[in-house]
Amino acid sequence: MEAKRDKEYETECAKITPGLLKSRTGEFDLESILFLKLRSLGIYDLGCIGECINLERLDLSGNNITNLAPLASLRLLLVLNLSANRISNIEPLSSCESLQSLNMAGNLISSIDSLHALKSLRKLESIRLKDNTYNYTNPVCKNTSYRNTVLEMFPNIKVFDGERVVGRGSDLYQLCKDIDDTIKAGMYKNGQLPEVPDCKPWVEDGFWEIKRSNNAIVEEAYKQFNDVLHECRLLNRRAAHAISQTERTLGLKNPPKQYSV
Repeated sequence: MEAKRDKEYETECAKITPGLLKSRTGEFDLESILFLKLRSLGIYDLGCIGECINLERLDLSGNNITNLAPLASLRLLLVLNLSANRISNIEPLSSCESLQSLNMAGNLISSIDSLHALKSLRKLESIRLKDNTYNYTNPVCKNTSYRNTVLEMFPNIKVFDGERVVGRGSDLYQLCKDIDDTIKAGMYKNGQLPEVPDCKPWVEDGFWEIKRSNNAIVEEAYKQFNDVLHECRLLNRRAAHAISQTERTLGLKNPPKQYSV
């Protein structure tokens, strides 16, 4: 009996059904659902998701989705996370006219031409096709002109692959990125990266821990905060290495200062 229930649950999760949506949200009417998180459930069939016509935030990351056709009716959708699936065709998203943020990292998008379907989305401000934090990417990201071509295709984009490219903070971000690239280039000797020296933590363990929430907006903010924090820690370690390397190279390590009494 227990095995039968498990199989029924597995089958239900493989396809989005009214029963699954009601059990996950507590909403009886599918049109009442505004936020929906269905991460890593083995979903390959979006089923009745198109009936959630008032949906504003949707997280379907970590599934086995290939066909996005049922999403075409979600005209009020603002934030969509489809990372870590098996998607190659994003044409149905052209109907999601309110979409502002789209995460497609970790899929099978093979060419820049495939992205033309998104050009009609006038409100789109953030696109992610690559996520270095989780090692997610797409075949299109291997194109040497990938970044410049996409930014030319979407001149209104403010955030691309997690980097702010337009608006407040973009100049600072680019400056930090240039410094990071320079540091990285100077750190390599004979094609190898020197060992990482032990660094004293900035704060005590657990300082940055945030209480998790079932709220989709808080969850999205939590993820973005952790991504930025992870990148900051990496940059800090690289900077520490570069400073140490430069001091050894230039012989700038001075003995402790002596003070006369």
